Amino acid sequence: MRTHGTIAVASGKGGTGKTTICTSLAFVADPPVCLLDCDVEEPNAHIFLNPQIEESRSVGIPVPRVDADRCTACGECARVCQYNALAVVKDRVLVFGELCHGCGGCRLACPEDAITEEDRPIGSLEKGRSGSIEFVHGRLEVGEALSPPLISAVRKAGNRSGLTLIDAPPGTSCPVIEAVRGSDFVVLVTEPTPFGVNDLALAADMVQALGIPAGVVINRSNIGDEKARRFCSENGIPVLLEIPEDRNLAEAYSRGDRLVDAVPGYGERIRALLARSGEVMG
Repeated sequence: MRTHGTIAVASGKGGTGKTTICTSLAFVADPPVCLLDCDVEEPNAHIFLNPQIEESRSVGIPVPRVDADRCTACGECARVCQYNALAVVKDRVLVFGELCHGCGGCRLACPEDAITEEDRPIGSLEKGRSGSIEFVHGRLEVGEALSPPLISAVRKAGNRSGLTLIDAPPGTSCPVIEAVRGSDFVVLVTEPTPFGVNDLALAADMVQALGIPAGVVINRSNIGDEKARRFCSENGIPVLLEIPEDRNLAEAYSRGDRLVDAVPGYGERIRALLARSGEVMG
């Protein structure tokens, strides 16, 4: 099924099934398809795609390096930094690289041209193919807290000639916004439980603030109650697909199988989801 543009698959919480939906969409779409796994803290789309990795590189952010011979300890760099990554103590500047967001403001503000930048590695990026599907994901270094620059690198590495699918991180914080920003459509995956509906509301507010059209997939739709459907109806958000809890799905998922092939009828449902998403994107 041919679709062009960028579809992000997100959720207000983890464990709702967004990676399952995202990889399934990749399997049913006509090429060219590019899947970007932007859940860089715990990437897992590769388990289902089993790609052949063709490229691997380190990703870093530029952090300041202060030339003590040129620095006058005027403090202008520390004043301009919004993240408290620099501090002036007596006659020297201390740099806290883990707090730096790599904006470069301190270098521009320094009146003595005493600041240069050097890369601090925060993770790695891997790129490859799974059949006709182009695949890119990032792996954040253990203990590293700053994921948006790595997510940005993953997004820039993907091909934009056909359909781009983005497996976003869970939640609604900065990493998710970095992943979905600029998408043509967002599929929000939820569950009909109190936690699921609460986090769906947060995710819906997020995409509305970003001005991105969205639709909802209700996973495990035959459990819980009607609050998820009621929320979507009251807020004018289309329910694109409902997937009932199914032991066959769970068993195929646990084996890492392609669900569109392993479970009868599932492929047709995902093709319908892609078609409805494509209609919204135009």
